[in-house]
Amino acid sequence: MNDAPIRVMLVDDQELIRTGFRLVLLAEPGIEVVAEASDGGEALAALEAAGGACDVVLMDVRMPGMNGIEATARIVAEHPDTRVLVLTTFDLDEYAVGAVRAGASGFLLKDARPAELIDAIRRVADGDAAMAPSVTKRLIAQLREGETGLGAAGTGETSVEAPSGFDAAAFDALTERELEVLRLIAAGRNNSEIGGELFLSESTVKTHVGRVLAKLQLRDRVHAVIYAKEHGL
Repeated sequence: MNDAPIRVMLVDDQELIRTGFRLVLLAEPGIEVVAEASDGGEALAALEAAGGACDVVLMDVRMPGMNGIEATARIVAEHPDTRVLVLTTFDLDEYAVGAVRAGASGFLLKDARPAELIDAIRRVADGDAAMAPSVTKRLIAQLREGETGLGAAGTGETSVEAPSGFDAAAFDALTERELEVLRLIAAGRNNSEIGGELFLSESTVKTHVGRVLAKLQLRDRVHAVIYAKEHGL
């Protein structure tokens, strides 16, 4: 069992908001704030200086300079072991789509309760996905309808596309157990909870999750949630 604290970086152009998040996280055992930044460029520089020694980045979307969507894409590409949890005041589809397309592992609104924020950080650090339910619902609808969004860089030039790998043959290749795991991922269960419901060890659950993602050619659990919801699971 790994008892090392979850290392978190706070990225927001408003110092007051960073202070609020820091105070919430300081009161939580097992979570350590290791760095702060006021925009995406500063966040990338801090990660580079620390050798990527950060588990979860809490990323604002709207910031001067490099915005949160572009910074997320860079972090995912340059520091694959660092997860990004995007937070925003704006409950707008294009930001959720941009975050998912950029590779974010989660998307929450800034008015989330402290307990929800802590839970999201722990889920993301553990390899799970964390998505605000209201955002997930509309994100799925937008992906299904193919509306225009901001895209990964927030430019408005790219159209919204559903994650790749959505085909009947791949879906039919799932075993009954893998289908059960996919349904529970869509219900927001983490690996420990899935194991408890299916009477499986956590390591076995991780194996099933990996097989589901591989068979459906999905990048991560966020896209697994979208896939499951689109297919009525």
